[in-house]
Formats: sequence, structure tokens, C-alpha cells
Amino acid sequence: MLFFDDVSKIYSHDAIALKNINLRIEPKEFVSLVGASGAGKTTLLRLLLREEDPSGGHVYLDGIDITSIPRRRLHHVRRRIGTVFQDYKLLPMKTAYENVAFAMEAAGRLDEEIQEDVPQALDVVGLGDKMKNYPHQLSGGEKQRVAIARALVNRPDVILADELTGNLDPVNTWEIMKLLQKINELGTTILLASHNKEVVNAIGKRLVVLDHGEIISDEQNGKYLL
Repeated sequence: MLFFDDVSKIYSHDAIALKNINLRIEPKEFVSLVGASGAGKTTLLRLLLREEDPSGGHVYLDGIDITSIPRRRLHHVRRRIGTVFQDYKLLPMKTAYENVAFAMEAAGRLDEEIQEDVPQALDVVGLGDKMKNYPHQLSGGEKQRVAIARALVNRPDVILADELTGNLDPVNTWEIMKLLQKINELGTTILLASHNKEVVNAIGKRLVVLDHGEIISDEQNGKYLL
């Protein structure tokens, strides 16, 4: 369970990214976080990853106050969170297999686990036959699938997806969305930040709308009309 308890992020008196956010996300939910650029979506995700600290309030993961954890212990929390970004963030000199394996190596997993789990993760995203391909040999949609496999391989409780279809054409966008829904159905919580109305409305899940750092709507099966 994720809980943002009266969270604010203020950079200066005229730059308020988030204001008094109260948001609870239950296990296995699929939540689309929407709003125009600058609404505060990415800031919310960065606070959950503790890439930034809130100016006020607290962020909890399963009752653990992320905001109070010493930096040297943050890796224990971050292992429970997978991340996928618009620009893929793949290592260009590593194959698809090696990019996914790198996430497991960073988490201190054993070689035997890596050899078993990486092919499984790539199979889940439909790239079992492209394990030896380098990023420059993959399409945009395939690169994003590798990024999703990398986020998935350590079996996180939640996956944060930040504008992950921004560089994709409509066909690949829908394929990636179907893949995220499949992962969610297998039990992983998904928090998707997006400004794509068509995508989030088609998903038909819980919709949280941010505007100028505040939640203005939170509905199950909501529609993004702004």
C-alpha cells in the first residue's frame, strides 16, 4: 500500500510542485496519474523513489515512512519499486539480456537467479527471441519492453511508469499498455503518469487528476477530459 500523507513540495514561493497531497493506493491497483505538463506527476513519483524529499508530509510504502529512512538504507525500499521512463534508459553497449541482468546484479542477486529470471522476464514482455540484441537493433516499442522487463525482473510490489509511451507510435503505445495491464493482472501495482487522454481513458481504471500540484479529481473508471 502506498500512502501520501499531506505531502507538499515547494521549491520557492512561486514554484509549488505539490500542495497537500493525500493519496492512498491499495495493493494490485492500476492508477493513472494525469494532468498537464507541470501538474506535479513526475514530482510525486520522484518523492516515492526518494529522489527528492518533501517540503512537508510523509510518504509511506506498506507502513514504512520512506521520508525518514537513512539514505544508506534506501536500496532496500527501492528494490520493491520498478521504474520505466519515456527515454528507456537502456545501456547502449549491453544486450537486452545484459540490460535486464544489470538490474538484478545491482540488487545483489545470485548468478543462478539471474540466469533463470532474466529469460523469464523477457518472455513475459514478448522478447524471448531478442535477448542478444543491442538497443540499436531494437525498435522503440521493443526498447520499452526491455525497460519493462528490467523493471519487472526483481519482482517489485509496484511499477512506476512515467510517460513511457511518449516516444512511441499509436500501435506500440497500445501494445505497451496491454502489457502493463497484463502485469497488473498478475498482481503488481501500477502507477502510470501520463498526459495521454486516449490511453488513460481506454485503460478504464482509477484516474487521479492533478492540476497545479493539487488533486482535483480521484475516480474509479474516471475520464480525463481536461
